[in-house]
Amino acid sequence: MDFQELAIELANLRKNKNISQQMMAEALHLSRATISNFENGSGNDIGLKKVIQIADYLGLEFQLKEKSPFPVFEDIING
Repeated sequence: MDFQELAIELANLRKNKNISQQMMAEALHLSRATISNFENGSGNDIGLKKVIQIADYLGLEFQLKEKSPFPVFEDIING
């Protein structure tokens, strides 16, 4: 999953929970434009800390794990 796919996943989750960009922005002390730019791919400079805040607000967490020695589906397709 790349950064853009992550943004789309988080945007879909936000929408499924009926949370507006404005509601999230106010709760996280971010601008609505920052969230909008992140979700539509024009805010790649948002920073990991803010992405983690957004994920946490939506009830998600990031976890580091050791990479599998086996290829994932995307690796097989992309050769």
